[in-house]
Amino acid sequence: MSTAPAAPEDVLVTGYGVFTGHGFGEEALRDGVFAGRAAFRTVERFDTGRFRGRYAAAHGADGPPLPGTAPDPRRTPSQREALVACGRAALDMAGLTGPRPADMLIGTQGDHRGVTAFWSGAHGAPGAPASGGAPGAGRLSDIAETLPAVLTDLVAGDLGLTGRRMAFVNACVASANALLHGARLIRAGLADTVVCAGAYLVEQEFFAKFDAGRAFATDGRVRPFSAGRTGLLLGDGAAALVLESGSRARARDAEPLGRVAGWGMASDAFHVCRPHPRGRGLAAAMTAALASARVAPEDIGYVNAHGTGTRINDTAETQALHRAFGSAAGSLAVSSTKGTTGHMLEGSGAVETVIGLYALRHGLLPPTAGHDTPDPDCDLDWIPNEPREAAVRRVLTTNAAFGGANTAILLERP
Repeated sequence: MSTAPAAPEDVLVTGYGVFTGHGFGEEALRDGVFAGRAAFRTVERFDTGRFRGRYAAAHGADGPPLPGTAPDPRRTPSQREALVACGRAALDMAGLTGPRPADMLIGTQGDHRGVTAFWSGAHGAPGAPASGGAPGAGRLSDIAETLPAVLTDLVAGDLGLTGRRMAFVNACVASANALLHGARLIRAGLADTVVCAGAYLVEQEFFAKFDAGRAFATDGRVRPFSAGRTGLLLGDGAAALVLESGSRARARDAEPLGRVAGWGMASDAFHVCRPHPRGRGLAAAMTAALASARVAPEDIGYVNAHGTGTRINDTAETQALHRAFGSAAGSLAVSSTKGTTGHMLEGSGAVETVIGLYALRHGLLPPTAGHDTPDPDCDLDWIPNEPREAAVRRVLTTNAAFGGANTAILLERP
């Protein structure tokens, strides 16, 4: 006698925490990202005298510090601190306390401050980890946090999570992939509670790499999808989300904040760092997300685009949106919030998923800050500069990465 397979579990979001260059928590997100206010400032964490670039959306000492840390413009907060603060906020919002058998999935390239300090002989200098030890040498624990798996293990331990621990390292889709994998575990009945997170905080090594590649905006502004855009800028970004199965959330009377209804992943492998010019990979990811959620393109009320503010990305992404949405693209509301937060690299997917959830919950769509002269090659409704009230039922958030990796996450009201 055969038995029918169990129905797939609902994947619900029951809590989240977020940190950007605007500060920590929902209020900072509302007053910064949703107000269209850019967080870019002159970098003070390390000496930028040798670089062409000077600006990033790095949280400064003039705002409230991360919970559990002291403000210091000379010190890069650690990813561990940011992830733990966001994780605790997410668990508190979800109403989960004490040690728990939940999985921890993090998108990160590790925290490179310790290695930078070690090789520069600058331990204790501006930008170095705030820990003890002999001058010129970082503590082994600081250097160990460069390893994504070690950092994930430490954060899970700090949060009292006793389940699986996984690190995702595929660049700017890393935390989006952590979320997708967490959702798949729940949908398949392999987990009932997963904390998914991601982080990048502006630091010297990756700043130097992007500067050497001449990727930074020459005028200190990020203007996604605008004719006058000149490049991207980096920014602090960390977020954590609690995903729970529908049965688990209902059993404990948890309030669902949103549903992860669908997702898609694709790789076009067109170029090591350029997207396919017609956006084939990103279009495939969006189409897969729509199909997995069983919704039509016209059912999407808002898209949070990857939108780095570079000519190559923005034109390719516009093509991808036309390819995935067809005739519905003309009436689609789209924005890039990187005009306010900067590019948060591995943290982008998690932070922008929180932004999508906030838009769903509050009926407010974030603008594309810095949008000025329209680009005829980017011919969609970009919600320029001012937020828009709109009670949407579903949102899609997209991310792309070096190597041709692409993701799309579809959220809907519970």
